[in-house]
Amino acid sequence: MDSRDKSVRLWKSFSFALTGIKTALWTERNMRIHLFVSIVVIGCAIFFSISKVEWLFVIAAIGGILSLELLNTAIERVVDLITEEYHPLAKQAKDLAAGAVFVYAIMAVVIGIIIFLPHVLRWVI
Repeated sequence: MDSRDKSVRLWKSFSFALTGIKTALWTERNMRIHLFVSIVVIGCAIFFSISKVEWLFVIAAIGGILSLELLNTAIERVVDLITEEYHPLAKQAKDLAAGAVFVYAIMAVVIGIIIFLPHVLRWVI
């Protein structure tokens, strides 16, 4: 396989990934909510001129929550593909994936409070 073929395959893999993100944004309400909140947080970060270290935590929180939401959606789709009937293990798989998103979302909120509360207080006072 020559380098041109490898480049085409690489670009196709990027295309597939972008299609997955687009699909999640069009079909998953929670993904749209996370994206909207992320945009608001980025706006606040710019407004308050947060430090580089604070930016690193904000980016990690946003990237983590969006990634986990994509994984949660993928798990839900696979479970739905395997069985249309109710099965306790299928429910557990979906609940566990949703729980992972929820735990990370709580962590992201805590990160947001730690980073933005001092900035808000300085701005208000």
